[in-house]
Amino acid sequence: MRQLRALLAHDLTGPLIRYGISGGFVGLVYLSLPLLLHDVVGLPLEGAIPIAYAVAITLQFNLQRHFVFRHLDEFELTTRQQIARYGVLAGVQYPTTAIATAVLPGVLHISSDATYLIVAASVAVIVFLVLRSHVFHPTIEEELRMESQAEHDASLAGPRAPERELTGADGVRS
Repeated sequence: MRQLRALLAHDLTGPLIRYGISGGFVGLVYLSLPLLLHDVVGLPLEGAIPIAYAVAITLQFNLQRHFVFRHLDEFELTTRQQIARYGVLAGVQYPTTAIATAVLPGVLHISSDATYLIVAASVAVIVFLVLRSHVFHPTIEEELRMESQAEHDASLAGPRAPERELTGADGVRS
């Protein structure tokens, strides 16, 4: 349990885990909403998909801002600037995935399914890193505050136990 808390508190792994959780939730909404609108409301599926996409992208932006990167008290960019950058990223992500999935199977001589899974996972990690560094990044003051807090937390943990020397059977230190 202590290791899980440490992972969730870390400034890279915590947001990455929350990114995966929010992505799974948004995926569930995006896949189920068109079916709900079609089966319950009677909307044609072709009309329900763009509605679900708009809801999913809006939900995803808000989850990124308020859940994934919740450890930040203050962002460098305004909400409007974040939305603009997020929109550009969303506009690049789909064609990149589509083109790579269309071209790479022939080049790499692997199945389309395997290519799609590799490309989708790679793009997801790259998007997370771009979101972290160019969309939902802290102000300089916030970064300094977080560093100071991390140093303070480390000092509260106390001194680390000295490492024991490893010696071989011959008594020589290795």
